[in-house]
Amino acid sequence: MPEFTTAREVISFGKKFSKEELVRSMRFSVAAEYEAIQIYELILEATDNTHVKAVVQDIINEERLHAWQFLDLLSELVPEEKAINESGAKENKERK
Repeated sequence: MPEFTTAREVISFGKKFSKEELVRSMRFSVAAEYEAIQIYELILEATDNTHVKAVVQDIINEERLHAWQFLDLLSELVPEEKAINESGAKENKERK
């Protein structure tokens, strides 16, 4: 199975992904979106420029959407994972 540590590695296989590779790429993509959010939040904390803050906040919101879109694709590829996620959400609500 290929390693997903850089974007170049993801596109350099010269073949189509197997289902397992596609699932792994979805998980990697979710993590990458959240990593980007962390970086952008640091930018927000590091500036008082209101225009920059507004644009970066908009980008953060887009990254959150992208993360959920990848999670949705992941749940299509691995239906049992969706059930696990829903079970975890139910446990969280019960603990409130």
